[in-house]
Amino acid sequence: MRRRLLGTAAASALAGSALAGCGLFDDEPAPPEPADPLQPLLDEAMALAASYDRAIAAQPGLASRLTPLGDDHRAHVAELTLVIGKTPPSVAPSASVGAPAETVASLREAEQAAQKSAVALCRAAVPERAALIGSIAACRATHAEALR
Repeated sequence: MRRRLLGTAAASALAGSALAGCGLFDDEPAPPEPADPLQPLLDEAMALAASYDRAIAAQPGLASRLTPLGDDHRAHVAELTLVIGKTPPSVAPSASVGAPAETVASLREAEQAAQKSAVALCRAAVPERAALIGSIAACRATHAEALR
C-alpha cells in the first residue's frame, strides 16, 4: 500500500512539474497589451472636454461660447474610443479657472498645445488613421482661433 501511495505521489509530482513548465502554474502575469498610438490623442481630448466643462461651470456667462467647443472634444473622445476599441477612464478637469479672460486664454493655450501634438501624431500615423487625426488637429486649431 505504501509503495502504491508513493508511486501515485511521484506521478502527481511529475505531472505537476510538466504542467508548470507549460506556464499553467506560472506566477508571471501576461505581458501588458501595448498602448494604442491614438491613446495620447484620446487623453488630450478627454482633458480638453473636462477643462471646458469646468470653465463653463465656473463662468456660466461663457457657456454659449465654450459649449460647442467642449462638445467637439466629446465627439472626438467618442470617435477615438471607437477606433481604439477601449472605454476611456474618466479624467478630472485639468484647466485652472480664473477670470473670464484668464479662462479663455488658458483654454486657448491648451488648444494650441493639443493641436501641435495632434499634428505630430498625424505625421507619424498610418494612412488609415491620418484623416481622423488631421481633422482633430484642424478642429483644435480652429478652436484656438475662436478663443482669440
